[in-house]
Amino acid sequence: MTVHNLYLFDRNGVCLHYSEWHRKKQAGISQEEEFKLMKDGFVAFQTSRYKLHYYETPTGIKVVMNTDLGVGPIRDVLHHIYSALYVELVVKNPLCPLGQTVQSELFRSRLDSYIRSLPFFSARAG
Repeated sequence: MTVHNLYLFDRNGVCLHYSEWHRKKQAGISQEEEFKLMKDGFVAFQTSRYKLHYYETPTGIKVVMNTDLGVGPIRDVLHHIYSALYVELVVKNPLCPLGQTVQSELFRSRLDSYIRSLPFFSARAG
């Protein structure tokens, strides 16, 4: 099992953060076009190759993670990314302007450590 990538979108569908771990194939479109796919939103879906996990907060922040098909429900993981990482390291940080791409190296580092610590993250999947 593995994690492919993670997006954080604001309430307007603007991508605030993107991270990638074991993504083997690209969408064939620019990153800007790929980010626009979230503007209208959806609940969740699964294809024959990956599973998309979706969590929307009361403030309108959307946390989206793509994993392989073997990963079960991860609502608690997505909630932790929002509440313990994004809120604590970005929202509460006066040096991080809200509504803009996340530039915090501390956030990126802690997010990466957290994702790599998950039981379904596999270093061999890349």
